[in-house]
Order: sequence, then structure tokens, then C-alpha cells
Amino acid sequence: MNLLFIGDVVGKSGCDFLAKKLNQIKRDYNIDITVVNGENSANGNGITKASAESILNCGVDVITTGNHAFKRRESMEIYDNDAIIRPYNYPDGCIGKGICVLDMGMCSVAVVNLMGTVYLDPLDNPFTAVDEILSQLDTPNIIVDFHAEATAEKKAMGYHLAGKVTAVFGTHTHVQTADEAILEEHTGYITDVGMTGPENSVLGVSVKPAVDRLRFRFPVRFSEAEGECFLNGVVINFDNKTGKCTKIDRIIIR
Repeated sequence: MNLLFIGDVVGKSGCDFLAKKLNQIKRDYNIDITVVNGENSANGNGITKASAESILNCGVDVITTGNHAFKRRESMEIYDNDAIIRPYNYPDGCIGKGICVLDMGMCSVAVVNLMGTVYLDPLDNPFTAVDEILSQLDTPNIIVDFHAEATAEKKAMGYHLAGKVTAVFGTHTHVQTADEAILEEHTGYITDVGMTGPENSVLGVSVKPAVDRLRFRFPVRFSEAEGECFLNGVVINFDNKTGKCTKIDRIIIR
């Protein structure tokens, strides 16, 4: 079975580029399941009903999120949709779910969303949380989106879950890393999948205000960058009977 995971979609231009390219990617790689991180898909970051619908209407099966899951007030209602999940390790009582289980007929595939706590909000411990999840799931096919800032935390999670899940995909930092691997001959891993949106940008933001903010340390209004977009993602092949990842490939579509 082939699964496509696409890195953080940024703003309307990212959503539009996804819509333009996704069908061809799915044909080229014979994709069975598509998962997209959509937490920055609304203009100005966050996710809204409109941006979520734009992503789902492309043919996406599951949308994951992260620290901007609740950035927009109008995002609260979207989590009634089982295909849109937020990090599992938000405190008990938080709206939404952290797991989506897809019934593929011949098997089921669980998509799990977790968020790191190094340099991010002090949520519940993601390592403890994922151990709890593994004790509950009855499928070997488990895909984890680990939305985290620190590369060390992502690498640690990869090794913590090696041999236990099908894949661990890092998101959040918007820069695709070149360390894709299969850990313990079982678990596909990459530290960061990257982003989908304007390539000539600072993580999707217009260059000048981003540079000014860092150079002069005064408040600036960020805006979505313009220009040509690219799409970052990974494609894995896995055995749906054992959950074992047999191949992982980075992709960049311009």
C-alpha cells in the first residue's frame, strides 16, 4: 500500500497549488492514502472551515494539525469532522480527536497526530501519550505526524517508535530534511517533511518583513509570500498485514 504525506500547506496559494498538483502525484505514485498537514492553510496561519474544505476537496483523506490547530476562532467547528485531527496530547476535555482510523476494506490505517513540547506549548508528554495510543490501537498500520520544533525531539520520537509504527513524519519547521530512513527495518522516518506554498519565502512568509523582524527586532505584519509554489512530501510503501514500511521517498514538486 502506498501513502502520501504532504508537509504544511501554507495559505491560499499553498491550497491552490495542492489542488493543481495532487491528482497527478497520486497517479504517478499509485497512492492509496493521502495525509496533509493543514494547520497553516488559512491566510494568516491557522486552519478554517474554508481552507480545510479546500484540502479535503482535492482528494485528501486526513488533515493533521499542530500548534496552530486552534489559532482561528472559526476553526473550532471543523473538528467535528473525523478526518481532521489535532495533536492527541492536548489536555483531556479539549475539542477534537488526535487519531483518525481509516477503514480500507482489506485493512485499517491509523493516523496519529502528536505535538512536541520542546520550545512549544507545554502539552502532555508526547512519549507517554503515544505509548497510551499504541496500547489502544488494534492495527499494525500506524502513521504518526509529530509536529515539533526541536530536531532532537523528533529524532528521539523516531527511535522511540522504531519497530512499533509504520512511519513517523516530522512537521512544523517547513524545511524538508534529507534524512529519510527506515528505522529497525520497519518504521519510515523523516525529521521534517517540509511545506507546500511559495518557495521564495521565509517558511511561506514574504521575505522582507521576515528579515526585518529578525534584523531589527521590531514588530512587523507578516504576509503570505507571492510567486511560484512548490510541494514537499514523502511517499512510503508499506505491508498492510504487518505495518512494515518497505520504502520511503522524498518528493519536491515545482
